[in-house]
Amino acid sequence: MLIHKKWLKPVCKEDKMKLYVGNLPFGVSEEEFKNLFSNYPTEEVVLIINKFSGRSKGFGFVTITDEEMAKKFISEFNGKDIQGRPLKVSEAVPIDPNAERPRRFNRRRFGGGRRPFRRSRPFDGNRSRKESDQESNESQNN
Repeated sequence: MLIHKKWLKPVCKEDKMKLYVGNLPFGVSEEEFKNLFSNYPTEEVVLIINKFSGRSKGFGFVTITDEEMAKKFISEFNGKDIQGRPLKVSEAVPIDPNAERPRRFNRRRFGGGRRPFRRSRPFDGNRSRKESDQESNESQNN
């Protein structure tokens, strides 16, 4: 039996299996989600909900107390059609906080940020630098 540092809860890896259930319809309630697992020995059933809208985010987690039943659950429910969407069920994998996340490129930037290079003096057309320097010196002398 291991004790997880973050929550200080005992975790039995031999007995339990935490499953990820994804591609759920957004209209699924917690009760409907819990009813899916009524035939299995579940310890914890959590549907992830958007805190602003109160709707499902389309995935949840289930902890099944028996590992063999969990594997049976995966084989039975993976690809099963619920309200027109095929479920994706697999063993939950914890996110590694040290892993590098993919960066998003080509995002539009609004306001602030880096500015293009600006010349210290205004553009003088196609004149050479010597000509423009001579004219600016003459104007300063007068």
